Amino acid sequence: MVFVRKERKAVDNLGQEMENKNACFDVGGQALIEGVMMRTPLRMALAVRKKNGDIALEVRNTRPLAKRNRFFGLPVIRGIVNLIDSLIVGWQALSYSASVAFEEEEEKLSNFDMGMAILLALGLFVGLFVALPTFLASLVDRFIVSTFLYNLVEGCIRVGIFLLYLAVISSMKDIRRIFEYHGAEHKAIFTFENGEELKPENAEKFTTFHPRCGTNWLIIVMIVSIFVFSLLGRPGIVGRVITRVLVVPLVAGLAYEAIKLLSRYRDNKLVYWLSLPGLWLQRITTRSPDRSQLEVAFSALKGSLGEKRNHVAGKS
Repeated sequence: MVFVRKERKAVDNLGQEMENKNACFDVGGQALIEGVMMRTPLRMALAVRKKNGDIALEVRNTRPLAKRNRFFGLPVIRGIVNLIDSLIVGWQALSYSASVAFEEEEEKLSNFDMGMAILLALGLFVGLFVALPTFLASLVDRFIVSTFLYNLVEGCIRVGIFLLYLAVISSMKDIRRIFEYHGAEHKAIFTFENGEELKPENAEKFTTFHPRCGTNWLIIVMIVSIFVFSLLGRPGIVGRVITRVLVVPLVAGLAYEAIKLLSRYRDNKLVYWLSLPGLWLQRITTRSPDRSQLEVAFSALKGSLGEKRNHVAGKS
């Protein structure tokens, strides 16, 4: 996923409801199953390539949770709220794309189904990226005196497990397709940022590595966790896992604020060097898309900007 900011004068199709926001607005993106989701402060567009070659486009009026309540928009809190919002919206978008791509009747997820899916995802996260690194680091606990150094070792193990996980799933055909749509999403947004006409031929010259991709946020999370976990001391192995799980929302909120701060000074050379790990990671999480995948990404982007409503586009 990538979040960008764009001057109003470059876009004329957001509609009357956004004319009062004369500075800039947010656009979010996410790769789906044979598709792309794009999201502005007022709309979310889901574009999915069907088996017959058509592009199904659904545009929904929506508003991020962090924008619905003043408390939700507070620093750090907004990062936690945006994470929850992204999990819910992302899962719904994936469910929709699967039903369209495989031409199955879409079944709306109940609150129970959604809760179970999120719990399973969180369980996988806790097991792989919290419990396992903590256990492995505890094996060298007695050899390390410094609490910070211990958490640095644990953080390196966590990054290693994360890279191994990405390497394994990237070898799967279906996941590679999603990573190609991830690349298409980035290329489309680069085209948008540079004020060019939104069409595939203008996107092909851009890279798939975007400096504000959500992948960068994951790296920042792991860096911030080293410092936050160092403040928790060194209780027993069970205590470490529990305390780390409890402060994950805080880590996510702080990482979100760090990303916003880095984005504000993105032209600074130091910020550029800090963003390099995230760009390197995108060598795994993005792939070069073909023309048909770029068409899907632009269909979603245009839909989120209000250029089109729900429809099924013809074959290319």
